[in-house]
Amino acid sequence: MLVAAALCPCPPLLVPEVAAGAAGELDPLRAACREAVGALAAARPDRLVVVGPADRAGQGPYPQGATGSFRGFGVDLDVALGAAPHPPERPLPPSLAVGAWLLAHAAPVDAPVTGLGVDTALAPEDCLEAGRELAASAPRVALLVMGDGSACRTVKAPGYFDPRAADHDAALARALGAADTEALAALDPEEAASLQVTGRAPWQLLTGAARAGTPLRGTLRYDEAPYGVGYFVASWG
Repeated sequence: MLVAAALCPCPPLLVPEVAAGAAGELDPLRAACREAVGALAAARPDRLVVVGPADRAGQGPYPQGATGSFRGFGVDLDVALGAAPHPPERPLPPSLAVGAWLLAHAAPVDAPVTGLGVDTALAPEDCLEAGRELAASAPRVALLVMGDGSACRTVKAPGYFDPRAADHDAALARALGAADTEALAALDPEEAASLQVTGRAPWQLLTGAARAGTPLRGTLRYDEAPYGVGYFVASWG
């Protein structure tokens, strides 16, 4: 059963070494993420799964100890899921690598930590089913769910400016902060893709997990769009 979730964005810029001279600009976001991830430890889960968007090569499960790096972003920094890294069959996708970094810089979680890379185009019903399966995998399951809002908030955003983006992200912030599973289950994959929202599938997976047990309450910790991308931090518990 799902007992807690932390929802965090997954830009590699969250890692100060990657952000370099701009690292201080995201300090409030990092602080919110640490608080959300720290709440997972307080929930005393039996299992913690880091869930994040991935391309085709990065989809699927990752065992405890799976490693990733930020060398692709010009930084010689490795991370691992859990405390016992081992050479992986494949490296963590960037979203899970950022999640592993967040876990390493928050209160330690005394539970096995694994990962799951999710296809950003996965159909909503498949996301919901995957979430139900995760919720049933242990008596007390916690999820660290990685994903960004629209990347079209300004003309300098990665996806340029789209006039729909601000309203779309405002609705997302309300749903994530209220643990509104009805609103999240109704997210449109095509609209999300057109606005370059990477969190849609992971959030719908979370929705399936949350619906399988006792309703959770949400708290929105962060809602800003630095660099023209919607970043949200929320806690469910």
